[in-house]
Amino acid sequence: MPQTSFSRQLLRWYDRNRRSLPWRLPAGSPPSIRLDPYHVLVSEAMLQQTQVATVIDYFRRFVAQFPTIRSLAQADPQEVLRAWQGLGYYSRARNLQAAARMILSDFDGAVPVEVNDLLKLPGVGRYTAGAISSIAYERPAPIVDGNVARVLCRLEAMMDDPRGRTMQAWLWQQARQILPDRRLGDFNSAMMELGALVCTPRTPKCLLCPVKSHCRAFAAGLVEQIPPPRKRSPRPLHRRKVFAIHREGRFLIEQRPPKGRWAGMWQFITLPWDEPKPNQLGIKIDKPQLIGEVEHELTHRQYHFQVVSCQAGETRTKLPAGRVWVSLADISCYPLSRPHLKIVQMLLKTENHAVRRRLRGSSSSARLTPKS
Repeated sequence: MPQTSFSRQLLRWYDRNRRSLPWRLPAGSPPSIRLDPYHVLVSEAMLQQTQVATVIDYFRRFVAQFPTIRSLAQADPQEVLRAWQGLGYYSRARNLQAAARMILSDFDGAVPVEVNDLLKLPGVGRYTAGAISSIAYERPAPIVDGNVARVLCRLEAMMDDPRGRTMQAWLWQQARQILPDRRLGDFNSAMMELGALVCTPRTPKCLLCPVKSHCRAFAAGLVEQIPPPRKRSPRPLHRRKVFAIHREGRFLIEQRPPKGRWAGMWQFITLPWDEPKPNQLGIKIDKPQLIGEVEHELTHRQYHFQVVSCQAGETRTKLPAGRVWVSLADISCYPLSRPHLKIVQMLLKTENHAVRRRLRGSSSSARLTPKS
């Protein structure tokens, strides 16, 4: 592949078609203006396994709340999780804060420049390190994500699975070989943008591709077959029962363990699907009523939550650490996972229906009461 021609055509297309994103400089910005490496770090953490459209608003709110590495490093971890609430894969938020703390302690408060130093940060792998080094600092660091892998495979008409070890080694070698001498960050961004907007997994827009003259898969009519479809493993289904235990307008919630899925976040009392024993709840309950179910899908597993609303029984026992009573109005102060955010909405709807029923009952009683 003639590298100069390829990079020139790709960058010309990128300058005209790049998406305006809050972590990018505007098109046509002079070379003297540089990106904030902290913004690159945050955006790359958020973009792991998450679509760009979803990340935009989260990124804006996050950097507004934590505008510097120091502010993120010194923040309450619960505040960081709340800012990440709904974005999913919460280990990214914990790793990002841990990375900010390491940057303060080991790198004088500046995001590292070189890939080898970036790889020392929690949650930073080979792709993220290359993206930060090239995009923030113009270092000749290759990147390979799903979009770049698909573009490279089609350019060279490689029919093998890009997730295999041999193909991964080839992809990283190719990604390094095609790096231009200048505009390294823009070039890597352009490769990802090409995969996201034109060289898509299905129905790619080959006729609009700025580098189709370099594409062997296009010339051979093999674009739709490359890369081969992934053989998906069946996702196990995990079933849970959620007890929305309420008393005097407040609900009992508990904090999850510091490790594992949704670590450190809060939830309504949640137990395995099998019929729970009374002592598992840790509190007596009255009038249990099934109010709904919640489905939640992740990449490698599925969850099914059955939601039961119930009143707290008479108890004067002091709550154990990690459990609190909180109103639905104040529950936003606690970081909740997406399934439990859905349960909050379910409870609000149930509560509103109950209020409307009471109001209708009061109105009927008022109309039926004779005047004295």
